[in-house]
Amino acid sequence: MLIRDVTEADWPHIWPFLRDICRAGETFSYPTDITEEQGRAFWLLSAPGRTVVAVDDAGTVLGTAKMNPNQMGNAAHVSSASFMVDPAHAGRGVGRALCRETLDWAAREGYRGMQFNAVVESNAPAVALYSSLGFRILGTVPDGFRHPHLGYVGLHIMFRPL
Repeated sequence: MLIRDVTEADWPHIWPFLRDICRAGETFSYPTDITEEQGRAFWLLSAPGRTVVAVDDAGTVLGTAKMNPNQMGNAAHVSSASFMVDPAHAGRGVGRALCRETLDWAAREGYRGMQFNAVVESNAPAVALYSSLGFRILGTVPDGFRHPHLGYVGLHIMFRPL
């Protein structure tokens, strides 16, 4: 697996799974009726942010991540990131590789930590992955996310120093 900066040619491969993940409404706080224009604006970042894709040997896009400062001004020394793995390629370590890439990027860029603002409590695979990479739950917003099947569930704020 290779992780590289996103190109415009990658977008048609990202959009279908980004759209489907958003429409499912189980893991992201993006609109479930997200448009392609909104998705592109939310996901394809320019500096100081960065967007990457994970591809296999054939060049198939397996997943993507975006990373950026979590806040502006005097709080811009803490980074954040988001990840989407094509469900057709789940369970292959793509999410772990992307998360490690964002951590490496944040450290190279001089950030002091990485914070995830809205990890859906019921997204057990994500919570387990982030915990295994050194993130801890700082707090949970009770009923902060309306899950389409489970009803209201918490949103974790997770953090890891760099």
